[in-house]
Amino acid sequence: QVQLVESGGGSVQTGGSLRLSCAASGITVSRNSMGWFRQAPGKQREAVAVMSIPFRDTVYDDSVKGRFTISQHNDNTVYLQMNNLKPEDTGMYYCAADRSWYAGSWYRPANYNFWGQGTQVTVSS
Repeated sequence: QVQLVESGGGSVQTGGSLRLSCAASGITVSRNSMGWFRQAPGKQREAVAVMSIPFRDTVYDDSVKGRFTISQHNDNTVYLQMNNLKPEDTGMYYCAADRSWYAGSWYRPANYNFWGQGTQVTVSS
């Protein structure tokens, strides 16, 4: 059974930093496409960053380029380092995984079969 457990969310002021973690079990992170999505109240879930070691690709939404970094480590965990946070980054952040890599549609939540429960990020001005 696949489980993705997020942690690391919290409340910070504009310009602050947070590091989110997604601990995976039942799958090998390095053999899957792993991503972070977020959802603000009243809005649709949107892609933040996705990486695939098997397909050697990492992509970011334009809104977070240069501020967020997604990474994987040998502990079967995916991280999202978030720097220079802005109020518009506020939302529930979800970890997602899938065995396939959708190069042209990596940003679509429907392409990912496995999801965590989410961790809340709140950025105040």
